[in-house]
Amino acid sequence: MTDLGNQSRYWNSTGTSKTFGHPVDPAWLDGVDRRARVLDYGCGYGRLAGLLAEWGFENVEGVDVAPRLVARARERHPGTRFTVLDRPPHLDVPDGGVDVVLLFAVLTCLPDDAAQRALVRELHRVLRPGGRLYLSDLCLQDDLRNLARYERFAGKYGTYGIFETGDGAVCRHHTVDWWDDLLADFTLVAGREVAVETMNGHPARATQRLLTRP
Repeated sequence: MTDLGNQSRYWNSTGTSKTFGHPVDPAWLDGVDRRARVLDYGCGYGRLAGLLAEWGFENVEGVDVAPRLVARARERHPGTRFTVLDRPPHLDVPDGGVDVVLLFAVLTCLPDDAAQRALVRELHRVLRPGGRLYLSDLCLQDDLRNLARYERFAGKYGTYGIFETGDGAVCRHHTVDWWDDLLADFTLVAGREVAVETMNGHPARATQRLLTRP
């Protein structure tokens, strides 16, 4: 049975071939010193970490649970640091040691409530007061394909919005109320919706939030 708190087996096999396209708004990083410590949690093959390095950020690190994805990231972006997480979500970072965290399309791949809460607590710990959390993920969609999946798997997983992809992953689209509760220890700065393509090539609307640690 799939471990809903850590799907590393999927991401180290089928998931290595996926591509990701959630956009980053450079304006949400305005005022961040280019020497600031930036962490891309769930970096995959290094798309975002590599992009930030291109924008002049000098201290970017990507972390992920899948060694094969991290190897791909290192090959694509040899000048950027990438680390395999041995005990996710634990980070080998002191309290308040990070200035910015990117969390892009990670919660959807971590459908378990307790696992999401543990991850958010760890990110809160490592962010300095005033540090930024830039979140991009998927709330509930309103198209017929997704509505049918939500209904089909709600009984099996006990949460409306969790579904199986058909190629071995279990994913989750979220209610806004859940996000509000999950992120209650952060301060919301900005929010928006953007058009994205999912890892399996389907159009979707992603919700992005910029938050700070008080």
